[in-house]
Order: sequence, then C-alpha cells, then structure tokens
Amino acid sequence: MSMTDPIADMLTRIRNATQAGHRRVVIPASNQKRAMAQLLKEQGYIDRFEEFEEDAQGSLRLFLKYYARDGRSVGVIEGIRRVSRPGRRIFAGKENIPKVCGGYGISILSTNQGILTGHQCRMRGIGGEVLCEVW
Repeated sequence: MSMTDPIADMLTRIRNATQAGHRRVVIPASNQKRAMAQLLKEQGYIDRFEEFEEDAQGSLRLFLKYYARDGRSVGVIEGIRRVSRPGRRIFAGKENIPKVCGGYGISILSTNQGILTGHQCRMRGIGGEVLCEVW
C-alpha cells in the first residue's frame, strides 16, 4: 500500500516513540529520510541511526536521546512538527526562513543543494521547501 506522506509518518513515529520512552524507532528507508536522520544526528537530537536491509526498501533504525529531569527521563526532542504537506506546500525564500523557538530549535528544508537546516540555508543564502520543525 502506498503512503500519501512518508515524511509525516517518520515524524509521527519519532514523536510517538519519544513520548512512550522507547530507545529506538524503526522507519522505512528513503534517501530523503536518510538525509533528515543525518541532520537530526548532527544537530544532537538523536544519538545515531543505522540502516539495515530487511526487504527491497530497507529500514532505518534511529536511536533516540534522553536526559534526566526531576528524576525522570525526558526526550531531547520535545516537539516535532510537519510544516509543508502534500496538500499545501510551504516554501521559504532566503529572507524568511523560519526560526524555531527563537533559535533553540531547527527547521529542516529541502533545497536544490539537498536537505539542510534553516541555519545552513541562511549561511548559504538559499531558500527551499520547509519540511519540518524540531525543538
């Protein structure tokens, strides 16, 4: 069965796993999801990710990060939100790339130079489609 919005599915799996306190989450692989997982790793939102072949498509296993607050374990990813959807694409020029939580979070954009964070896009002076926000 084909999926309408695989990026939203990935974000929902991460959100649900974080809220349930799971240490890892498995998602179907794609080049775009692989690039997004790499950005989340580089920005410190996940510990690591690994790819494994279980069928023709393959899967990604993301290892989530947690920290202790008031004696309980809290996920590093406090929130994750899909911005651009198949029914309503949201594009941002280089002048109006959104800042998430006053700069504490990141926005992930799809550009002609690949999947980049909002900060990287501002540094390079390019815009693109705003895929999601993470804080």
